[in-house]
Amino acid sequence: MKLKIREENTGGELLLFKEEAGFDRLFFSKDRFNKYFTIAWNPGESQTVTIDGIEHEFPGNTLLTLLFSQSFSFENSESIIAWQFNREFYCIIDHDSEVSCVGFLFSSTDHMFVKLNDHAQQKLQLLSDVFIEELNTSDHIQNEMLLVLLKRLIIYVTRLAKSGYVPVKKLPDERFHIIRKFNLLVEAHFKSEHSVSFYAQQLCKSPKTLSNLFAIFNQKTPSQIIQERITVEARRLLSYTDKSIKHITFELGFEDVAYFSNFFKKNIGVSPSDFRNSSGIAKEGK
Repeated sequence: MKLKIREENTGGELLLFKEEAGFDRLFFSKDRFNKYFTIAWNPGESQTVTIDGIEHEFPGNTLLTLLFSQSFSFENSESIIAWQFNREFYCIIDHDSEVSCVGFLFSSTDHMFVKLNDHAQQKLQLLSDVFIEELNTSDHIQNEMLLVLLKRLIIYVTRLAKSGYVPVKKLPDERFHIIRKFNLLVEAHFKSEHSVSFYAQQLCKSPKTLSNLFAIFNQKTPSQIIQERITVEARRLLSYTDKSIKHITFELGFEDVAYFSNFFKKNIGVSPSDFRNSSGIAKEGK
């Protein structure tokens, strides 16, 4: 089952998938013009999800959030319940004060797997049932009702994710928002800015302050997060496009092919050319 609503005046779209065979996303080809954020729920048995060519375990009773620029497929898509929306339907950046998920819930490097207890599963089941009912009800307040439901879903998933990922010693909201803003800045500037000092300056903090804050939140340093984001993009471009290594080098903000190759090999273990030649991922198109 695939249900969809589209706002003709804005191009805003909201979709819900349930028991839908072949549900996937290929960003560099068939889906490159449909920039959907995805919230996927696996209420059944554990299965494999492949994200940008890398396999991950998708445990049962778990939620997964994915950015619009990611390619993914599920081992058993028919057991997945998923919501997709584009920024024209609801822009999480413009409405960050409402949902507080930007730079946290959706990430290109750390895929957010959120474990659900029995109560959370029951609540999501109720929400999905209401979504289905509203998507099947065409009236003058349908869009408004679905927008409210989507905001409620995002807020609830963000709350669940924070309870599982933020340390037991809760971070003050101000510190948590700095982490989110850092991740958002990296997403916007990683192709041109590779140093922690740039992002620290944008946040009016010192690099050491940022490092200390991330040490409380998780084990990755700001520098590792920047490098991982660059590496993820390099893998995508090498796997899914025919762009030359020289082109990719400059696109990712490196001035020298040899330097980029050394950077990639240090992080992945093989050179860009060897990675492209050995990658089992079929080209999806330019």
